[in-house]
Amino acid sequence: MPRMRQKADLPTKVCAGCGRPFAWRKKWARDWPQVKYCSARCRSAKPPGPES
Repeated sequence: MPRMRQKADLPTKVCAGCGRPFAWRKKWARDWPQVKYCSARCRSAKPPGPES
C-alpha cells in the first residue's frame, strides 16, 4: 500500500485575497494553476478600491 503524503510535502500558494499560504487540495487537481484564492470568502471579497 502506498504511503500517505504529508501536508508539508504538498504544493502551496499565497492567497490573492488574504495573503495567507494555502496547500493543494484534491478538488483543485484539474485546475491548480488557475487557483488564486484559498476559499469562497476570499474569492467573493471585493478588493479595496480608492476612496472618494
